[in-house]
Amino acid sequence: MLLRGIAVAFVSTDDGINEWKRRGFLPSKLVLGLPYHGYAWTLLSPQKNPMGAASTGPAVTKDGAVSYKWFKWFIRNNAQEAVCGYNATSVVNYCTFGLTWINYDDVEAIRAKVSYVKQKGLLGYNVFQVGHDDNWVLSRAAAEELDDENQNQKGRLLVIVLVSSSATIVLLLGSVWVMCYLRKRKVKSTGTGTALKARKGQEAKVNGIATSGNLNTNVPNLVVYSYAHIEMATNKFSFENKLGEGGYGPVYKGILANKQEITVKKLSKASTQGFEEFKNEVTLTAKLQHVNLVRVLGFCIERDEQMLIYEYMPNKSLDFYLFDSVRRFLLDWKKRVHIIEGITQGLLYLQEYSRLTIIHRDLKASNILLDNEMKPKISDFGMAKIFSKDEHEANTGRIVGTYGYVSPEYVKKCLYSTKSDVYSFGVLILQIISGKKNACFYGLNENLILLEYAYDLWKSGKGMEFMDPSLDDTISSCKLIRCLQIGLLCVQENAADRPSILEVFSMLKSESAALTIPKIPAFSTKRKEDEGTKSQFQLQNCSINDTTLSQMVAR
Repeated sequence: MLLRGIAVAFVSTDDGINEWKRRGFLPSKLVLGLPYHGYAWTLLSPQKNPMGAASTGPAVTKDGAVSYKWFKWFIRNNAQEAVCGYNATSVVNYCTFGLTWINYDDVEAIRAKVSYVKQKGLLGYNVFQVGHDDNWVLSRAAAEELDDENQNQKGRLLVIVLVSSSATIVLLLGSVWVMCYLRKRKVKSTGTGTALKARKGQEAKVNGIATSGNLNTNVPNLVVYSYAHIEMATNKFSFENKLGEGGYGPVYKGILANKQEITVKKLSKASTQGFEEFKNEVTLTAKLQHVNLVRVLGFCIERDEQMLIYEYMPNKSLDFYLFDSVRRFLLDWKKRVHIIEGITQGLLYLQEYSRLTIIHRDLKASNILLDNEMKPKISDFGMAKIFSKDEHEANTGRIVGTYGYVSPEYVKKCLYSTKSDVYSFGVLILQIISGKKNACFYGLNENLILLEYAYDLWKSGKGMEFMDPSLDDTISSCKLIRCLQIGLLCVQENAADRPSILEVFSMLKSESAALTIPKIPAFSTKRKEDEGTKSQFQLQNCSINDTTLSQMVAR
């Protein structure tokens, strides 16, 4: 707990609140901290119940601190070894891997703590280290718990990202602090009743999925699969058939009785995605027919499950190759250009050539699937939004998408438009060129985000240093620098400065079209430093590949 920079330790949050009250501070002036990280410890001996067990010291890192995003990734990749649970008494999630024990706040703990804020009449909660969130899972859980509470109460909580008032005292609640208030009773699973009510009548709703939708036409050839058929196809959702797991839930490979290979996307019980998002993805993906969009075959909603059935993509997703030290060698320059081209074609269809304008809102490397010829297909339309052709932008109270790919106007003002997808595409272009993740820091001092690093190298005429080292030296520097500059144009701070996807296509296709000078990219810490300075690298006229990009294809 902090009081004007002085750390004060208390046994529990209840004790802390009582102490502040004794000092004259009202609960209505306090906010509760929600950290998006946990701590790893090395147990003295294996324990079935690690709560309160002895340890020999921190694990994984020097002080044991690990981000929520990191250990969720670690859990997904060590699913067989991980034993995870939630302790309602101490209000903490935990996972054990042999002698390593990690305690942290997951959805259950976050919901319980936000509920506690309301019960204690606190001012609100303070979210820090937002970048440690995993696909906005914790932020959504906190926001939804707030919504559930506010439906029954007129009072609203203050949600703070940056505390500027000296009158506000921040209660920094770590996962290891015990909440005495919640020790007296088991925390009931928050939101369970709401979730059950929301699921009632879903089978009746499914009948409307195949005959209704936002595009006012019937979904073509949509199959309603039985749970038994999908269970058989996936060998009872076996671990061997599991392809991976995202924010939505696990994904499995299946083989139907007719030998057709399928991909099954199964909604996780802990997922924040609801039936409307499920219906949205079914209707949109089925009705939007294009070679660069993944094709949905049908769905299953028996036994209180929500599953989407897709065409099987044997080469998995783009991130499977880009960020792997060995598999990245399978993506030569020609393949990467074709992938950029294919994504452009898919976005052109969504934004320009579909009857309505579709904004994906979660464009990222893991949502670009690759078929048996490594041709890209855009997937995961659960968060997509539809615009009529005369609409240009919209406002939302709920931010969705993935950290690092979300445009600045969406984060800061909750505004989204076609330029939001252009921004995400720009990040993708930079990743395809470099093979680098956008959640790391780069540069000599390792203090630059990916966009800043790309801009600095381009501006100083060292753009070739941004190239993925796995690519050979036969690549024309002109071709790569042109792609780099187009990517930087797409990630500019102001949406109006970014090109449309049609302009991006034209830039990629043309051999001689001059490119404008990109401004410092969004989220840069050097906003006012040499804005608009020309690059030292003088572009030559060139195409992105030897034959230029092919014409647009739609079906």
